[in-house]
Amino acid sequence: MINSIYIDEIIKTALLEDINYLDVTTDYLIDSEQENTARFLSKSDGVLCGIDIALRVFEILQPQGFEAVVYKHDGNRLEKGDIIAEIKGKTRTILKGERTALNLLQHMSGVATATRRAVDIISGTNATIADTRKTLPGLRPLQKYAVAVGGGRNHRYNLSDAAMLKDNHVDAGGGIEAAVTKLRSKLGHMTKIELEVRSLDELGQALEAGADVIMLDNMSCEEMREAVDITAGRALLEASGNITAETLREIAETGVDIISMGALTHSVTAFDISLKIAD
Repeated sequence: MINSIYIDEIIKTALLEDINYLDVTTDYLIDSEQENTARFLSKSDGVLCGIDIALRVFEILQPQGFEAVVYKHDGNRLEKGDIIAEIKGKTRTILKGERTALNLLQHMSGVATATRRAVDIISGTNATIADTRKTLPGLRPLQKYAVAVGGGRNHRYNLSDAAMLKDNHVDAGGGIEAAVTKLRSKLGHMTKIELEVRSLDELGQALEAGADVIMLDNMSCEEMREAVDITAGRALLEASGNITAETLREIAETGVDIISMGALTHSVTAFDISLKIAD
């Protein structure tokens, strides 16, 4: 799903940041021809994401002779103690790439695990879990891939994907009707308009203006249920704003179509995975 050129550039940037021009521990301690086997081990329960990207770190460092056997793949559920993959290569390669590989693998698995947890909470409702643009700079495609692996759906990747009128756009653009009308006159037929509303009155204006998707910003569950009744299928409804695991189920049961959560990417906890020399 992710462009290999992008992946390699991310990895090379991370390796240059970490290794710079010399690993003073590994290069002075380990003979250049020494080889070892190492294993990626899960230290918690969750969802795996990013194993192929983690392995690519070592392939870049050692283009010839690096080997890997993968036991768990992206999307697989992990239990504490599971062996995810086994690698064999130059010991310098393993030691130099360890931190970069784990940083990517732990973060992506953390995003996938958090997403799967949210998806499980709303199971049986009509709502879907989506991410936002609240991503770490430079890592958006990796984070959005991890959301998809966890069972969520991707919101727009960037500002070119769809027109989204948030409160500042509406306030600066002359109000809901004026802003939507102006956008409609300029957008191509493939581009949808999403509009953020802060009240049921604004919801009515958004429906009149013909918005394709309406974001219910920080509304109570009671207001969201009323919004679902008012909308009656004329637009997709997206719930957003300070959504937690404790409130997820109740929000999904209001009848909204989408629940977007910035926390899936901007403040997720890294999943605990280790890499240990096995021989």
